[in-house]
Amino acid sequence: MLVLVTYDVSTENVEGRRRLRRVAKACKDCGQRVQFSVFECLVDPAQWTALKAKLLREIDPEADSLRFYFLGANWQRRIEHVGAKPGYDPEGPLLI
Repeated sequence: MLVLVTYDVSTENVEGRRRLRRVAKACKDCGQRVQFSVFECLVDPAQWTALKAKLLREIDPEADSLRFYFLGANWQRRIEHVGAKPGYDPEGPLLI
């Protein structure tokens, strides 16, 4: 399933900047950054459970926020991209 993960982490202090880096790293480990605080994560249910638990441990719910958008298994027809930074196919071949 494809889950769109967005976050807003307060960076007013050192702890907030540290949380921001940890949240971004957790998302990067499971997905592709499509905008500064937006990741597309193609995960199975077990991976999703682990990612969500990790993100919830990292944030401060009094200062930060997370939003999850579940695009499901048929996500290809639900995404339309226009503009710079061309889209990608998370199920396509990986080129290095």
